[in-house]
Amino acid sequence: MGGLAAANKVHSTSWHEMHREATDLGLRLKPLGPWAGICAISRGGLVPAAVIARVLDIRSVETICLASYDGRVKGPISVLKAAPAALGDGAGWLLIDDVADSGATAEAARRMLPRAHYATLYVKPAGRSFVDSFVREVAQDVWIDFPWDRDPAKPSST
Repeated sequence: MGGLAAANKVHSTSWHEMHREATDLGLRLKPLGPWAGICAISRGGLVPAAVIARVLDIRSVETICLASYDGRVKGPISVLKAAPAALGDGAGWLLIDDVADSGATAEAARRMLPRAHYATLYVKPAGRSFVDSFVREVAQDVWIDFPWDRDPAKPSST
């Protein structure tokens, strides 16, 4: 079982930190292009994908919808929306997510778009083999508390 229950440490991130890291990732990806477009893994990859699209001046943004968490408890991968047929095998496309944790979501996304360039803000050791580019590697037992996953009605310490 993964998620917060298995995490020994929590890294709470701010909107400012995420914007800075997504911008940094976009700048790292720029010389690897040109890119046909971005495919964001919904929901975690939506915010980073929007920032990266702006950095790279990409207007073609698609989504795939995969679910592996029920709240903060890891479960089986559910494919809620597969990659659009127009993306083919993913060649020339960026596949963006917030974190590659256990590797289960990354593996499912890779099966859909095996030739896409997979980029995440954070990567953990179990997900590392699926990721081509990332900003920061963290220990497997660190839970990343992203600002877009917080209840906006509750006060935050970040």
